[in-house]
Amino acid sequence: MIGQRLEVRQGQGLVITPQLQQAIKLLQLSNLELEAFVEAELERNPLLQRDETDAGGDAAPDAANDAASADGGDEAELRFVEGSDAHAQNMDAASDDLYGDAAPGERVSDRQEDGAAQPGLNDWSRTGAGGMADGEERERPDHRDLTLWEHLQAQASAAGLSAADHGIALTLIDATDEGGYLRADLGEIAERLGVDISRVEAILSVCHGFEPTGVMARSIAECLTLQLVERNRFDPAMGALLDNLELLARRDLTALRKACGVDAEDLGEMIAELKGLTPRPGAGFGGEPAQTVVPDVHVRPDPAGGWRVELNADTLPRLLMDKRYHSVIAAGARSDTEKTFVADCAAQASWLVKSLDQRAKTILKVSSEIVRQQDAFLAFGVEFLRPLTLKTVAEAIEMHESTVSRVTSNKYVSTPRGVFELKFFFTAAIQSSDGGAAHSAEAVRRRIKTMIDGEDADGEVLSDDRIVEILNEAGIDIARRTVAKYREALKIPSSVQRRRLLKTA
Repeated sequence: MIGQRLEVRQGQGLVITPQLQQAIKLLQLSNLELEAFVEAELERNPLLQRDETDAGGDAAPDAANDAASADGGDEAELRFVEGSDAHAQNMDAASDDLYGDAAPGERVSDRQEDGAAQPGLNDWSRTGAGGMADGEERERPDHRDLTLWEHLQAQASAAGLSAADHGIALTLIDATDEGGYLRADLGEIAERLGVDISRVEAILSVCHGFEPTGVMARSIAECLTLQLVERNRFDPAMGALLDNLELLARRDLTALRKACGVDAEDLGEMIAELKGLTPRPGAGFGGEPAQTVVPDVHVRPDPAGGWRVELNADTLPRLLMDKRYHSVIAAGARSDTEKTFVADCAAQASWLVKSLDQRAKTILKVSSEIVRQQDAFLAFGVEFLRPLTLKTVAEAIEMHESTVSRVTSNKYVSTPRGVFELKFFFTAAIQSSDGGAAHSAEAVRRRIKTMIDGEDADGEVLSDDRIVEILNEAGIDIARRTVAKYREALKIPSSVQRRRLLKTA
């Protein structure tokens, strides 16, 4: 029978208080977003005020002073007081908050090739089946146009580059302007990253294959050449025309015909073709106001050896709760509404000050571990990037992966080799099937190429499945689709095509 009744049930559930939600959100905010948030809080809460005391040059503010070394010097190497990360541990959320332990260019690890990709960084606030805490307003999706840099970075991530080459590609993309032109000297980039200029040029040629065609060219002539080559319309006469664009600008058609070795009719057709090209390939993408990247952390060589990691005091808000004003208005509060308002303001101000303090300590602790893991990159260049995952850093500093994920989101570090996002230092690794040390993706690519280079017409032409078997026997846990991806990135034909080519040869 159908009826109504009352029941009492006992159960467990995840409850996130508004204060903890605020602490989680603060940890993920960039320095610009944090500044806007703090300004709003200063206007809303009368008990909050800025700490106008001098931070003391390059020394970190009070948020990091507890992590300073025993000698108390401004340039002392930073350490952490025992238990200083207790609050950060409380910010941890479920593991679905992670962007994964893969590199920025390969977010789905080889162990997950057959499964679903891990959620991105924007999933931090999911606390229940509906993805939101009780009473929390659902955020609206971002419908803004994709920027040129985001478009290029996505293609670089899908290009199958090694961790080092991917870092070079990202550096080149960062030097590309809104019109799609590369505005950087390749020699300077090569020197800063510690690689040969020939390697930077090779990665640039890969980037020249990105959409839109002509992007990352260094001149208008190179931009138009890339577009003509794609259309199979580039020939010596057209090359001569591009070499003499100044004559075209002056409308000196006689000199142009002589330089190109064509008659007037052919020259007219060539000029018409040029008019059909795009001189600004990046113009079709959404743009954003240019903002200078302000690093959250500075890394400098230590005269005693190693590296010194310091917070950038200019990006850290310094807030205080005005206790004197609080005592005045608390004494003057008469009604219950006034007393509740004063108590809420005091509690929120105290929590925000503590949250900002812990945020600074957590950023410093994570950054210090990343620098320790990637010290070879800082010393020798991008070729020496180590495979690094969120889990590795989280275990080393005894924090949850979700905390490390939030810290590395929208945070930048200034190093002697340039300014990099913290996520830059997380590079892909292929796990060992026997539980040993992980293998770098680049080393596996080279092994695949060596095996295929050793094929001959009388021997075995290795299929992707056979390559997987050989690598598994060598202790490398890799999926067949990953082998196919690496093979295609190396521009190696399939086994069927290679067999035909060997027979023809």
